Amino acid sequence: QVQLVESGGGLVQPGGSLKLSCVASGSFSRINAMEWYRQAPGKQRELVAAISSGGNTHYADSVKDRFTISGDNAKNTGYLQMNSLKPEDTAVYYCKVKVTSWNSNQFDSWGQGTQVTVNS
Repeated sequence: QVQLVESGGGLVQPGGSLKLSCVASGSFSRINAMEWYRQAPGKQRELVAAISSGGNTHYADSVKDRFTISGDNAKNTGYLQMNSLKPEDTAVYYCKVKVTSWNSNQFDSWGQGTQVTVNS
């Protein structure tokens, strides 16, 4: 079982920055990947960025060159640095991890979400 705690959301003006954190705890062997999703009111949840345990990254076109995903394997923590924020980035941001359990099962676990509001 994995527990995820997200933090770092808040209210920021357009052009500003925020850094989200996602800390994983519980009983698991390893984190294989971490993903950040977001869901705006009335819209479907969308993948924003992903990072593998090997450091390979993927970004949605809408956030390329503005957002940076990173991870600290030793701390079981992932980050999403968000720069040049726009009003359309307003959403609840969710962290998801893909983990391998001690008995070699693989499963996903979601965080509770953190609100990001970009508004002047």
